[in-house]
Amino acid sequence: MIAAIKNDATDWGSMKQFVEIPGALLLKLANSQELPDLRAAGVTEQSEIRINQHGDIEMLQAGDWAIIGGLLGDYKNRIKRLTGLDWS
Repeated sequence: MIAAIKNDATDWGSMKQFVEIPGALLLKLANSQELPDLRAAGVTEQSEIRINQHGDIEMLQAGDWAIIGGLLGDYKNRIKRLTGLDWS
């Protein structure tokens, strides 16, 4: 899978949408401010990543999704340009 929009129900019963991408794609769309933090959080090209509409980044670790950071600035357009996907 290169990228996909997925829905995930939270504990509160609301539905969140995520763009799921591999770590390699996240590292391509990250800007120079974000890249060092992503690498420090353990993101590799093989990581399984999802990003919600607020720019929060989650990585699959030991079978659970863990928030590892966030994207800054024009992240929605960067994701759309790179994957062709958006949340609309």
